[in-house]
Amino acid sequence: MKHLTEHLWFNTKGRRELVNITDTVEGLVKRSGVMEGLCLVSAMHITASIWVNDDEEGLWEDFWELLERLAPSGKDYKHHLTGEDNGDAHLKRSLIGHQAVLPITKGKLDLGPWEQVFYAEFDGRRKKRVIVKILGE
Repeated sequence: MKHLTEHLWFNTKGRRELVNITDTVEGLVKRSGVMEGLCLVSAMHITASIWVNDDEEGLWEDFWELLERLAPSGKDYKHHLTGEDNGDAHLKRSLIGHQAVLPITKGKLDLGPWEQVFYAEFDGRRKKRVIVKILGE
């Protein structure tokens, strides 16, 4: 079995950002030599997510608006009693999820026609990482 583990590092300028990492992940799949297998992409911080969807600006705006309605920033969350101010970011991460498992077929990510892989940041402006783990034959 072939395998590859790589860490991607992010330090976003804004508190919230979407970063398209599809090309980077595809490059890692190619480098791994895996022809048939799986690619795990997992945000290793509790205020970030991995989101698989269309790379379309209107959808991005809808995404942020939905999350803001469900977990508004600026609200006085109980988590803030710890001295933090990012309760909304923890909830947003829980809503989106922290990872995606993607199929590899014939040496390439086997995504749907419009699917892209994004790093979704909800409490940025500091160094964070994503692990990419590729396994297969």
